[in-house]
Amino acid sequence: MEVRDVELLEKHLPHDDTLKALWDEHILFEKQLDQLESKSILTSQEKVSLRELKKQKLDGKTKIQIMLDRYRELEM
Repeated sequence: MEVRDVELLEKHLPHDDTLKALWDEHILFEKQLDQLESKSILTSQEKVSLRELKKQKLDGKTKIQIMLDRYRELEM
């Protein structure tokens, strides 16, 4: 994530509950992915979980980016 995105996040997280929830979810997905990716061998179920987590994380990141783009437009 770019520095300006991080700055926008820090500025708007305290008062935007939706953005905060998406960010918290993003961090949770990151931690879960790190745990799975740290394993040398994954079960079939873990592989499915890994794919699903990656999709969910990407979807959430897209939503976060859309919100940050809106904030950026408002500040212009």
